[in-house]
Amino acid sequence: MKIVRSSTFTADRAWGALDIANMNGITTRLHWTDQPYKWHVNDGEEVFAVLHGRVEMRYREAGVEHSTVLETGDVFHASVGTEHVAHPIGEARILVIESEGSV
Repeated sequence: MKIVRSSTFTADRAWGALDIANMNGITTRLHWTDQPYKWHVNDGEEVFAVLHGRVEMRYREAGVEHSTVLETGDVFHASVGTEHVAHPIGEARILVIESEGSV
């Protein structure tokens, strides 16, 4: 049993994470960041939920770049092959659910 208070979680570096669970190779991690990540494609699907803050999510479909701002409570689903990058607007806390070992 575990209770995580996401509103008080911080890390010593951008995209630092707290491992919450690993369920048959699917990881759930809480990330804290105030810096962009990097353009990447995950090994599988990814669910990205903004728990605190705002995040500009940039993604490419058929070579065309798109952007949307995710608010607290919003969820982004990256299907297999979706190239994307997260740019927090200030500090953000993000719950990420993905295949173990994914980028």
